[in-house]
Amino acid sequence: MDALFVGQTYIDVTFLADEIPTGDDKTVARDYAISFGGNAVTAAFACAKLGIAPDLLTSIADDYLGRMFIDMAAKYGIPVHHRKVKESSLSFIMPRGGKRAIVRCRDDHYLHPVPPLNLTGCRALHLDGHQADAAMHYARTCREAGILTSLDGGGLRSNTHELLAFIDVAIVAERLCEQMHLSPGEMLAYLKGRGCKIGGVTMGERGMLWYDETGTESLLPALDVSPSLVVDTNGAGDIFHGSYVYSAMARPELPWREHFVFARAASAHAIQHLGNEASLPSLRDIEETQVRFSERKLAA
Repeated sequence: MDALFVGQTYIDVTFLADEIPTGDDKTVARDYAISFGGNAVTAAFACAKLGIAPDLLTSIADDYLGRMFIDMAAKYGIPVHHRKVKESSLSFIMPRGGKRAIVRCRDDHYLHPVPPLNLTGCRALHLDGHQADAAMHYARTCREAGILTSLDGGGLRSNTHELLAFIDVAIVAERLCEQMHLSPGEMLAYLKGRGCKIGGVTMGERGMLWYDETGTESLLPALDVSPSLVVDTNGAGDIFHGSYVYSAMARPELPWREHFVFARAASAHAIQHLGNEASLPSLRDIEETQVRFSERKLAA
């Protein structure tokens, strides 16, 4: 395998509507999309779309939605290693005004232990914290083997502190800072203390505060995408993660700033489309986005 991504599978139902009805009210959505979902799962599809299809260890149920997801993965050439659950997980997502409201229906009661996988040829591991036992096992195994380990720290989980000791690249959301009562700057210090070689805090349109291989901290501004072009921000962060993992494997000689600049353009492309699959960029999409949009002057 080229890379291993570990996470929780969702089927995302994304719809554009002005409000969610209550009681006996009804409304009609303007548009909708049905796609794969989940943090590391969406990142895996992004990596595959760019040219490197990773293996994916994820929750799979023997039901209609589970079979739908297997077909989606096959379309992108992603080998799926099943962690069986009784029911598939669903997300109902309503983007509006640059934000998104989400209702999740999740089954994370895994019916079997962590499967042993052959990591021969693996160059990168990407985790989102789901499947805590699998995340710890493969983070430790990959660290011992000298394989790059990456974490999408979208929120605080039971083993986040312990897991970070085996992570090379930790890019976390502001939500994690809030949950841990840390400022973004304090979060960077915390990540350095846990031994992460590269660390960052994503802050949406305000860019990413991060530190490089030397420990030097800086701000990577977001691209200046007009609010009128923003359709759906859900999944953009996941595509950011999948894109920098791809870049690190495809161009290992480059400094990490270049990997993040590449991923920033992938994310800027993503927010202009509805649903995760439509949001996935090609290499050409990323090139065109880098040319079309400049950095936000306010953030810079």
